[in-house]
Amino acid sequence: MTAASMAEADVRRLFADQIRVEQRVTYDARADRVDALRVEKLGRLTLSRQVMAADGDRAALLARAVVDSDFTLLPWDGAAAILRARVRFAGLDTLEDAGLLATLGDWLHPMLANVRRLGELDSANLARALLNLLDWPTRQLLDKHAPAEFSTPAGSTHRIDYAAEGGPSAEVRVQALFGLDAHPMVGHPPRALRLALTSPAGRPIQLTSDLPGFWRGSWADVAREMRGRYPKHAWPDEPWQAVASLKTKRAQARG
Repeated sequence: MTAASMAEADVRRLFADQIRVEQRVTYDARADRVDALRVEKLGRLTLSRQVMAADGDRAALLARAVVDSDFTLLPWDGAAAILRARVRFAGLDTLEDAGLLATLGDWLHPMLANVRRLGELDSANLARALLNLLDWPTRQLLDKHAPAEFSTPAGSTHRIDYAAEGGPSAEVRVQALFGLDAHPMVGHPPRALRLALTSPAGRPIQLTSDLPGFWRGSWADVAREMRGRYPKHAWPDEPWQAVASLKTKRAQARG
């Protein structure tokens, strides 16, 4: 027996009642595998550390790994990121970490019931599970304060990017906004929806958070240029009083 092993044996004998055993679940991202980590500690001193294959309910072990990672192991992109951003902009805290931790049995455990690895999850899976946490009144508040789409006076709908740099934004053809003289707002408290205005061909015109100011400001120069490029479309001098339409002037005249 070596001196080191004798010293350890003495420590274990002398302080047996103070040795604490911790069992942690760790996630090996490279192998997409859940492992169990057994750690023996005496105060701040680590006596041993042993990695073992995790046994037991796989869904429960995966859930524990997710929680231990502060939910960072989940696919927070795509639909899930959009939903969580919308909920935040709506002034709701349902999908913040504290709320998620308090409702694991409602969303995380069911989502993991039929998977063997976290890599089998995608953003759509996560978004569906999170949406189920929102009751009907909450979904109504979400749609009221942070709708998924922006509807224009012309009847077109445009996806709102709540994760965009600079805040929620939507790309909209400028003629769909004719007749609108108040800037659209989203969120609770409300904030201006950034509008990426485009031409009939989808080319960028201007980014604005002040539509009335745009109409009465740089619109005159924009309209002058657009009349030359797209003569078949209407470019009124006072667009806030015009009828919104994505049709050409001839098509509008035919009704």
